[in-house]
Formats: sequence, structure tokens, C-alpha cells
Amino acid sequence: MAHKDEYDKIKCKANFKAGSKFYSSMNKKVLITGVAGFIGSNLADRMLAEGYEVLGIDNLSYGIKEQIPSGVEFHKLDIRSKDIYPIFKGIDTVFHFAAKNSIIDCQNDPLDTADINVTGTVNVFLASTEAKVRKVIYAETSAIYEGSNKLPTPEEDEHPETFYAVSKMATKYFAESFERFRGMKGTALRYFNVYGPRQDYRRTIPPVFSAFIIKLLKGEQPVIFGDGSKRRDFIHVDDINDFHILAMNDDRTNGQVYNLGTGKNVSILEIYQTVAKLISSDIKPDFQPDQVGEAQENLADISKALALGWKPKTSLDEGMKGSIDYIKQNVIDKL
Repeated sequence: MAHKDEYDKIKCKANFKAGSKFYSSMNKKVLITGVAGFIGSNLADRMLAEGYEVLGIDNLSYGIKEQIPSGVEFHKLDIRSKDIYPIFKGIDTVFHFAAKNSIIDCQNDPLDTADINVTGTVNVFLASTEAKVRKVIYAETSAIYEGSNKLPTPEEDEHPETFYAVSKMATKYFAESFERFRGMKGTALRYFNVYGPRQDYRRTIPPVFSAFIIKLLKGEQPVIFGDGSKRRDFIHVDDINDFHILAMNDDRTNGQVYNLGTGKNVSILEIYQTVAKLISSDIKPDFQPDQVGEAQENLADISKALALGWKPKTSLDEGMKGSIDYIKQNVIDKL
């Protein structure tokens, strides 16, 4: 019966329990928009490891082609183009991450922001529904809570202010209409401050993790906007991907929106101090004026996500060390 035991091991590895159902990854295709980006490329790695067939779309305006895992069937296309429609045929689940997501870039060009984030997303929803995709999991943003004074912030406390946040809020309403009139099964995810390998260091103002690490490794002075007292809820990309897989396979998430953070926050100055300590750097930061539109503090109410059985596992120290190692090995020599 050795062959049966081996079969059971394979079956156990390939299946994911969601409620009372088992879903197999065998012969399932997933499509990731923004596959060359930070979250998209990390999810592609994870999905390939789980046994899924992975297709990806990216126009490479923000993403880096070298980050796309070799097992992905890649299509260099813009999400606003009708040329994406044939790629959706036979897809089980779409993960929609492609977006213009730098707040400062969005503030400087609201027309382009609306075109990419709203028109592009509607095009993805149309392609998905026409191809009868089983489920669409799409990125909203914790920036929707910019004007909220409630901490930790629950999903219903929506107060978008910047052009970026407003564009993402618009996609929420379109998703609801697609669910109502086109039968789309969707799940919206509001990421807080995601960090980890492949974080986009090329943005106009890079995320603090990659910005601090790169500057200190190069012996340069990192920039802190404000006095460093702003507090952020940082969550590792591996924990985000755990929820992606849960949302894909659990019907309880249909039509729902979830905050994804840790439920804890830390100041930007504390992040800088920890990075500097791990790198053994005594370089002091350059404090510059605050950026327009940035909240003083964010903190996720993750009780809704926790109720599904998910929880973040990666400690900040562990994740920070991994980010430093990745940048040392894969980024710093290319700059």
C-alpha cells in the first residue's frame, strides 16, 4: 500500500480546506495582473509552488521583468487594453494588483490615476466576467482610511482623501455593481504597509524599508519625512499571500472586504533605528518636511480576517532581516 500513502501525501499537499470543501490546485489556472511588481511576483512564486498554472499581465511601467518567476506565462500588456481579454479564458481565479499606487505620483497626475486605477480595473472586471472567471481578488488600499480618526480602523470606516485613495474607492463601487449585475464573485483586500523581498525601491518615494536599507548599505543618509513619529502597521508579504490563498478557496470571502495588517503599529523612527542597528550603521537620518496627504497613524482592525482562521506569523525583526539579506544579495550591486 506504499503507493496509496504516497498518493495521499500528494493529495494532501495539493488540496486546501475551506469550510467544508476541499479545493485542488491541480489543473487550475490563476492570472495575476501586475505580476512583475512586489506583491504580484511574490504571489506568483507561491502559486507555482502550490502547483497552480500561473499567467501574468504587466506593462512593466512599474514592475521589473526580472522579478517574474520563470514558470509564469507572461504577457506584456496594459490592463486598459482589450488585448487582455483572450488571456482570461479558462482562468479560475484572477488576482488584480496592477495599479498606479504611489500617492505622490497620483497627486501629481489625477487623470492618469483615474485612467489606470478605475478604467483599467473596470476592464479587468469585464474581461473576468466575460470569460466566466470563478473569482476575482482585487487590491483596494488602507489609504481609504486616510481621513479616519478611529484606531484600529475597521473596514466600514471609509474616509478617502487623496486621488489615489479616491480612485481605489471608485473600484469598490464598480466591483459591487459587477457583483450585482454581472454575477462577479469578488473579494477586496485593503493592504496596510506590506514589506518583504522585491519591494519597489524605484518609486518616486520608495517604501521606508527598502529606502532605509538601500541608503544605509550605500553609506548614504536616509530621508524621514516629518519627525519620524508617524506610526504604520507593517505586514510581511508572506502573510499576505497566506490570505490570498485563503480568499481564493473560501466562499465565505465572496463579496467581502478585508483589512490585512498585523493589528500593531510602530513608528518610522523605530524602523530606521532597527534597520540601522541590524546593518551596524551610525548614519543619522535627514528629516524633511511632511508629504501632503499622509496620515499620522494607521492601524488595522483585522478581526474580520482573523475570524476566518488566518493570522500574521512573520515577526517584524524576522521580516526585516530577510529584507536586508534580499537587498544585499539582489539589489545593491545593481544600483
